[in-house]
Amino acid sequence: MRRSMSAAGAAVVLAGLITAAGPAVTAGAATGATGVKCTPKIQVLGSIGDESYMRDMQRSQGVFDFGSGDLAVGVSGHKPVYWTGTTVHRVPLTDPNQTGQVLAVNAHGLMVGVLRGFGGTSLFTYQAGAAAITALPDSYGSDLEADVNDAGYVVSRTGSGPGAVWKDGLKVRDLPVPADAGPGTRITMVTGINNRGDIIGMATQDHEVPETGEHLENTYPVLWPGDGTAARLLAPSGNDSYVQDLDESGRIVGYDWAGPWHEYRTWVWEPPLTGPGTTPGGLSSHPYATFEAISPTTNVSVGTAKFHPEEMTLPDQALLRAGSGPVKALPRLAAGQASMADAVSDADRVGGAAVNAQGKLKPVIWTCATRQAYNSGS
Repeated sequence: MRRSMSAAGAAVVLAGLITAAGPAVTAGAATGATGVKCTPKIQVLGSIGDESYMRDMQRSQGVFDFGSGDLAVGVSGHKPVYWTGTTVHRVPLTDPNQTGQVLAVNAHGLMVGVLRGFGGTSLFTYQAGAAAITALPDSYGSDLEADVNDAGYVVSRTGSGPGAVWKDGLKVRDLPVPADAGPGTRITMVTGINNRGDIIGMATQDHEVPETGEHLENTYPVLWPGDGTAARLLAPSGNDSYVQDLDESGRIVGYDWAGPWHEYRTWVWEPPLTGPGTTPGGLSSHPYATFEAISPTTNVSVGTAKFHPEEMTLPDQALLRAGSGPVKALPRLAAGQASMADAVSDADRVGGAAVNAQGKLKPVIWTCATRQAYNSGS
């Protein structure tokens, strides 16, 4: 998911302190691990429409990326929206029956999102404050992942091809399958782009060897370097490798999926991306975890800790890792209720969603997040 390629220096918005379900944090101004002055709290944003929460279903509410200042983007009531401070704004849609999400935004307020309707799914861009969205050509059937960098380049997988790059509403190039991929390999997802133009995604091999009858099936991370060199497969994490985001140094985060269901492990690929990467683990309270986003320059990663759906001891919980430190939990909005993290900025803000005491899913931002994070066993 995301999705966190906006510029550094987003301002923290001060609002009322929400009581967090977790170890107490010190109220008042503080300096987070990223060096940003902030106030630790869970900021509940304005919302519209459906606030239901069903695990593993399409999210009804949530923050998916941060722009400059107090701009955030995501979904509310299954509609694509953005927020200025805590105020929610609808993205204007031609068809009011369509649903969708804003997946990413750059430093200049250019958003990219996905629309879903009776005709399928498609991508759009939207400039904050504009009267209408711009549909992206040849994006019909695209998946639910896309990103945009500060130069305005949008990336995603297309319905008619492996992957593509758009600029100013037009497709400018395709993203090929790497030459070192085996037979039967196709691009299945494009997930991120940074400001130097590095693009990441996933390729899936599904091939039967005629001579032996062996069926080869696996998912590999892919890098399309911004320097124009050839696309290449990255060393997998051991099972199916899902890359979700990358920072300005080229560091990549995601997760390894061992299956079945929710057997996820957090994973990090460090530059120069010549090895298989490593897992920093997860929360001691949960057996599985993902990384969904990384901050552009401060090396803070966020995601969600999980259980297998048939062995649910605790609800999902948002998590954070600052630099090379341990993976820590972010406080819940209400005790015993689920939370999830999908975006992080250089200003120590983490975006996602959390269920309140009434069972309603709310879009939230953890401000001064590294100060709020705690060891899950404490």
